[in-house]
Formats: sequence, structure tokens, C-alpha cells
Amino acid sequence: MTEVVWTPSDDVLERANVVRLMRRHGIAGYRELVQRSIDDPEWFWPAAIEDMGLEFFEPWERVMDTSRGPEWATWFTGGKLNIAWNCVHRWAAGPLAGAEAAVGLGEDGSRRSLTFAELSHEVVKLAEALLRLGVEPGDRVAIYLPMSPEVAVASHACAHIGAVQVPIFSGFAAPAVSQRLQDSEAKVAITATVSSRRGREMPMLAILEEARHEAPALEHVIVAPWDALTADCPGLTEALAVDSEHPYLLTYTSGTTGKPKGVVHVHGGFLVSIAREASYQADARPGDVIHFATDMGWIMGPWTVVGGGAMGATIIFAEGAPDWPHDRLWRLIEQEEVTILGCSPTLIRALIPHGDPEADLSSLRLVLTTGEPWNPDPYMWLHERVGGRRCPIINASGGTEIGACFLSPSVAMPIKACSLGFAALGMAMDVVDDDGRSLAGTGEVGELVCRKPFPGMTRGFWRDPARFLDTYWRRFPGIWTHGDWASVDADGYWFLHGRSDDTLNIAGKRIGPAEIESAVVAHPAVSEAAAVGIPHEVKGEVAWVFCVLVPGTSTDGLGDELRALVAADLGKAFAPERVLFVSALPKTRSAKIVRRAVRATALGKDPGDMSSVENPEVLEEITVSVSGST
Repeated sequence: MTEVVWTPSDDVLERANVVRLMRRHGIAGYRELVQRSIDDPEWFWPAAIEDMGLEFFEPWERVMDTSRGPEWATWFTGGKLNIAWNCVHRWAAGPLAGAEAAVGLGEDGSRRSLTFAELSHEVVKLAEALLRLGVEPGDRVAIYLPMSPEVAVASHACAHIGAVQVPIFSGFAAPAVSQRLQDSEAKVAITATVSSRRGREMPMLAILEEARHEAPALEHVIVAPWDALTADCPGLTEALAVDSEHPYLLTYTSGTTGKPKGVVHVHGGFLVSIAREASYQADARPGDVIHFATDMGWIMGPWTVVGGGAMGATIIFAEGAPDWPHDRLWRLIEQEEVTILGCSPTLIRALIPHGDPEADLSSLRLVLTTGEPWNPDPYMWLHERVGGRRCPIINASGGTEIGACFLSPSVAMPIKACSLGFAALGMAMDVVDDDGRSLAGTGEVGELVCRKPFPGMTRGFWRDPARFLDTYWRRFPGIWTHGDWASVDADGYWFLHGRSDDTLNIAGKRIGPAEIESAVVAHPAVSEAAAVGIPHEVKGEVAWVFCVLVPGTSTDGLGDELRALVAADLGKAFAPERVLFVSALPKTRSAKIVRRAVRATALGKDPGDMSSVENPEVLEEITVSVSGST
């Protein structure tokens, strides 16, 4: 789809944050602002910080330092700040002190809230409790909680004292939790006794206790509500002024091989990048009510806590599933008068079969979507039936390693259906062919790259710098290669076409095939496995696993056993849709499984160049297994 489906009104333009920035600097149009932000980052980022009102305790000496190369660029050198101050405490000290900052909605219909003043006090008290437990700046604190106000308290308490938070997806089973506790060497974990999802209790504390057996660095577990722990904490400790490059967040995302990647973000770059997106792409401001259907284990959880907080908005946290009951999301918008909704294409596809929303959605003024490419029909359903054709869909794309977005529309521009608008402000985006030549404006599909460093860029993978360089910087030296297929049309609008690597994207959640394969191979009957992502009309993508069995093994009931193993290790959402059995998998001469060939064959497509594959004949067996029973 290439037609424009939304154009900003004069009223939208008059109120837009990004138009305010443009007027301050005499910039006539949004495209001009995008280009100037890319060409002159040393002007743009300080201008954005000033316009957004972000506060540094001590000013920076240099905006950007690339003396170690673009791969290791640092930002706001010498500056000192604190994310908790910018997202909570400064609002608590001003006119917004009595405004709601965090609202928690339970699956049982319960509601509780904290004003900015209350949130600030709770943050400081928990921060003091962490200090009493021996947490020092740089120590890791795992956060394994359902979406609730406690998430904001725990997150900002870590930032307040310079600890590094490690959010863990609330739906993970014990082995996946344990792996992240081990790798991060978390000293403290914060959890809840139970959480509710689809009317069933999930024993989060029990799962964590099981996981900690393999995590020797974990010394303490804090269980919400932590009133007894913080009862005698005075709540007077000031936010620590940390260096701009001080670690803030260690979050895990999966690649195509090996263990999950520990992505490191820092106070200065993460705050400025997320605030830039919340302000100029999502157009958030004080008085807005933001709800994002997400989890702290995915980057949009921290995005909401930091972005919404930095803008002085109210954040709605909803425990449980957004589609249980099926109209819960719509009722939530009506009840809380949500103005900015965040969701994924997968969620919208799942809700469409239940019919048009019956709730009053007139409070909405913008929908932010991310996680995967759109297809036309669900996009237009969201635009027409949810947004009433009056709400722009800000379809953003970035990633855990980006800290915000690479591509995004803005309320200051016309929006084409399914597009990602232009490069996000300050992001030097391009799409290139195999030789690194730009394809921008041709409509041809190529690799999505970023030609310049940016503040929100991860400072590397946790204790694995070589893997970071191999993942993003080796393909085209000095240029970030993201692993997405993209195209840019003649009007300059961007579109995504899926992953160019093997990473699976299940219901908008990225997970490496190796994690699924590891769970399957743990069964004594399985010698090898390859997990691939297969398109699904509702979930976006599901996993199929092709297994090579130990000789003499019966397949009776084995598929169900293997699905259960994956669910037990990673959570039910990641259980493969199909388990198929083959005698061998295609491999290179160095014994690397060629997943792209497995996936292409499963989809009935040309597997491409097979010159490096030692046993291409096995693809015929894969074809037979797909057409047969599972």
C-alpha cells in the first residue's frame, strides 16, 4: 500500500512537540529537520535536550566522542545526570507532584495508583533498602515482575543509586530466568509471589527460587509488596549523579546462534534517545495517559517507563494479557481515558476476529506500533475501527540494541499505510545492496543500515565485545548493519520486509533459534534440531522445529513431549507449532546448520546458493516431512 491515509490538521501541527522544536530553530518543514538532525548531530542532540527540558547535574564537555571508532562512540562526555531524577523526582518537586504517575490494573478489576510525589518517595525508599543490602553502583539487580506500578518503582530505584537493572520477561520459565541471572551475575532479584494471566496464577516467586539454584551470585530476593523491607527507610537519599556513560540497563535479546545477548545501555544515551522518540515521534507530553501492551522483558517496557516518565505522562500498567477477555484493551482505554496506545501488529491481528471495539475510544489521539512489519488489512482495521481515521499510526522500528527507533513517522508529516515514515530524528539510515551501495529511493529491497553512531546505541554486549562487532559492524566496516530487509520508495517513505538473519519473531518477541533448539536437544531422543520461523496470519511468525533423532527412537507422542519441553524452558508462547522429524539437516563443511535453507524449503521457496552446503540432498526429505503429518 502506498497511499497517504493520515495528514496532520492545523490543530495537530500547532500543538506538536516537534513543530515547537522546528520553530525554535527556524526550520520550515519536517523533512528539513530530519536531514539537519542527521547532517549535524552535534547541533541536534543538545537542541533536543534543551527543548525537551531534560536535566543534567553537570554539563557535558563533548557531545560525541568517536576516538575509539564509531563502534564504541560515547555521548555527552563528562556530563552527569540520573534517569530517576529526570523521569520522577523533578516532576515530584514541581506542579505535577499530585498528578498520577503510575496506575496499576489487575486482571481482577482492581486499580491502584501513585502520584509523582508518591512514586518519588517509594523509589527513594526502595533505593535505600537496596543500599542496605549492599547494592553498589554498577551492581546488577534483576526485575522479574508483572506489569504493575512496582515495575516503575523498582526500575527507578535501581537508577537512583546507579545500579544496573536486568529486566526479565515475566512469562519465562525457570531455566530462562536462571540463564539471565547467571550471565548478569545479579546480586539482588525483585519479584512478586504470584501474577495473574488469563485467570490463572503464575508462581513467580517459586520460579525464581528454582532459578536461583544455578545463580550463585544472587544474594537477596525482594518480594512485592516490600513494605516491611522499606518501613524504616527515611526516603531522603538523593539521586546519584552518574556519568553519562554509566550503565543503566542490561537487557537480553536473542541472536541467531549461541546464548542470548546481554545488551548494555547507559544513562545519558538511553534517556536522550527514548525521550526524543517519546517527544517527537509519539508526541507525548504532561497530561497524556500512555498504555503500552508490553512487558519489562522487552525493550518497549523500559521505553514506556523512561519515555513516559521523561515526558511527565501517566503510565498505565496492566497485569495479565491484553486480549483476555478479548475486549479488555478497549475497555481499559475507555476506563483510563488513554491518549497514547502502544501495541504490536500481532495483537491487533488477534483481536480482529472478535469484532469492532464497542468501548468509547474517543480519548485516543495517537497509536504507536512496533515489533514487526504490518500487512495492509490489519493496519487499516486499526486505523479505521480503533483510531477512527483521526489518530495517526506511528509505526516505529528499532530494536533492543538501538535503545529507541531507527525509523518512524511523526505527527508533523503525512503517513502512508504500513510505512515507517522517514528516518527517525538523528538517525543516518540507508538501505544498501550486497556491496554496500545505497538503494534509497529505488524501491528495491536491501539491508537496513545506519551510517553514523547514535546516543541510544548499545555500548556493546555484556562481556562479549567480539560478538557485538561480529553482529553489527563486520559486514560493512564502520556502518551498523541491523539485520532487517528494507526499502525506500520514490517519496522517501520506508518499509520493512522482515529479518535478514535467522532470528525468530514470535508474536512480536525476538528469540534466537538456538534457545528453542537447546530445549529440544535436551530430550535424550533428539541429537540435532533446527528451529525456523514460519509466517502466521495471527502471530506474525511461529516456530517449526526439525529434529534429527537418535537411531531407533520412536516418534509416537514425541512431538508433544518436545513442545512441552520448549514451553517449560522458555514459556508457552515459544512452544513450536510443528515438530518434524528428518534423518539429517543441511550443513556447511564446517558443520554449521544452514537454517535459511531449512526455512526456504519448508516454505516451498528456492533455498538459494547451496554451494557451501555439504549435503543439499536432505532438503528433499524436509519437503516430504512438511507435506506429511507431524
